[in-house]
Amino acid sequence: MQAPASSRPATGKVAVLGAGSWGTALAALIARHGHPTVLWGRDAAVVEAIDRRHENPHYLPGIALPEALRATTDLAAALRAAGLVLVAVPSHAFTQTLHALAPLRPAHAGVAWATKGFEPGSGRFLHEVAADTLGPGVPLAVVTGPSFAKEVAQGLPTAVTVHGEDAGFVQQVAEVLHGPEFRAYTGDDLRGAELGGAMKNVLAVATGAADGMNLGLNARTGLITRGLNEMLRLNAAIGGRPETLMGLAGLGDLVLTCTGDLSRNRRLGLALGRGQSLQDAVREIGQVVESVQTADEVMRLAQRHGLELPIAQNVRDVLHGDITPAEALQRLLAREQKAEYAGDLFR
Repeated sequence: MQAPASSRPATGKVAVLGAGSWGTALAALIARHGHPTVLWGRDAAVVEAIDRRHENPHYLPGIALPEALRATTDLAAALRAAGLVLVAVPSHAFTQTLHALAPLRPAHAGVAWATKGFEPGSGRFLHEVAADTLGPGVPLAVVTGPSFAKEVAQGLPTAVTVHGEDAGFVQQVAEVLHGPEFRAYTGDDLRGAELGGAMKNVLAVATGAADGMNLGLNARTGLITRGLNEMLRLNAAIGGRPETLMGLAGLGDLVLTCTGDLSRNRRLGLALGRGQSLQDAVREIGQVVESVQTADEVMRLAQRHGLELPIAQNVRDVLHGDITPAEALQRLLAREQKAEYAGDLFR
């Protein structure tokens, strides 16, 4: 049941933390919607290009950014007087970024994030990290769903979902994002939404590898469908709701990431399926590939709940170099015949 809406002040200034492709795309979107927006990043050259030339030449080359969008390397300046903070850094930088923003956050500003993954090492969900770092009483929300940064920056139609326990803050975040070409839905299942956003990256490696090995469309679709089954079973174990994963946070993001070549995780799988090494593939992609760490965290979570997730397990083993993609395929094909659904999938 969704929490009652809290009274929220007008959003005013929005601070977006993380000047990679996704942070830049979201900041541009929000600025185009008429909200004063400041984008914070660490790379001085990228920040200067965004602020002065209205382009992110490293992550989104050739895409014009709104002139109203400001960018800075000064975190305190970015957060000053912000009514909303949106974090869009890779999962490995999430905890560090929250520790940095915590003492600088304006008292009335809630914190949302568009980061997908778990805290490396601990395997904690990001909303658990945020609650521990920021303390009680800070409104929190996750923005997730099928959304390639390049297409958002180009103004192409996109739909996402915003989940959190403070219904008023969730609505505030959704209203800032929602616009003519960008639909933002709302929900209150943080665990399910975050699991979907993280686990789809692991499954995208599997479908990418299958395509890299030229296994055909039947194999790709089988992996997506059985991968969704693995997501639903793990989601049920952690207390998430099935409808969350049948929507944008789960099925939507899964299909996009498994089939769209803008996905870094799919491209990693394609490279591995063609015989390229993990190190060479990651170097060629040139950006963070979340599945490399997320596969470990997904399997730790599965083991904690006594679940067998054969696709995710094989992806993890391939990423660790324990087996080749061809050996992973043989493992999956050698599994025993069984009923498609054993018992109640959603319990």
